Amino acid sequence: QVQLVESGGGLVQAGGSLRLSCLASGRTFSSYAMGWFRQAPGKEREFLGGIDWSGGSTFYENSVKGRFTISRDNAKNTVYLQMNSLKLEDTAVYYCAADHDGYGSRIGVAYEFWGQGTQVTVSS
Repeated sequence: QVQLVESGGGLVQAGGSLRLSCLASGRTFSSYAMGWFRQAPGKEREFLGGIDWSGGSTFYENSVKGRFTISRDNAKNTVYLQMNSLKLEDTAVYYCAADHDGYGSRIGVAYEFWGQGTQVTVSS
């Protein structure tokens, strides 16, 4: 069992940056791949990017590639989402998720555990 808690969301101006954190409980965090997703009001959940169990491999959705960076610190049981050059359309609730497979997926159903989400609002 893995419990995930996101933090770091808030209100930011367009063009600004935020770093989200996702703290995981459980001794097996380092064996899980982690993913970041978001959901805006009235829209479907969107995959943003993922990182494998070691942190050695990351992959991103085209819409955020070059602006968002995922990293992890297994010693701290934490995965991060660094978001730069934020746009109004980045406004959403952001979720982290854990996939026991270890290598990650772009598909939400592959992830067994989810956090409760953190709100990110980008203003003009």
